Amino acid sequence: MADNAMPLREHALRFLARREYTRDELARKLAPLTEDEAEIAALLEDFQQRGWLSEQRFVEQTVHARQAKFGARRIAHELKEKGISAEAIEAALPQLRESELETARAVWQKKFGQPPEDARERARQMRFLMSRGFGTETIRRVMQGSTEEE
Repeated sequence: MADNAMPLREHALRFLARREYTRDELARKLAPLTEDEAEIAALLEDFQQRGWLSEQRFVEQTVHARQAKFGARRIAHELKEKGISAEAIEAALPQLRESELETARAVWQKKFGQPPEDARERARQMRFLMSRGFGTETIRRVMQGSTEEE
């Protein structure tokens, strides 16, 4: 077991050197390297206590990387899928919602650039923004703004 601890630790450190991981993600990455789940759990606990594995840092990094392209709903869903606690997601939402309208406008402008000419095109633009995780109120405001600018 002592021989396996060092390589497992080295693998975990190499993963973390590349990017932040959630505890669940890192456990899945390490699982094929050992059959001892307790060893993985102990290693992850040690990493958390040392500050090498941080849920808060992962959330901050993900929000920073994704908020220029996606809405709060989609980012929150991604964080949940990665195993982030509901409390950490809730803490990140105010920051995301604060800039959501500007982000939605920028995403809409980059993709479409001009107001929809008919109801079909309007529905298509709205579906696109929904797929990016923007809320219906935000989408409504973006679409209203696009018709007012003309």
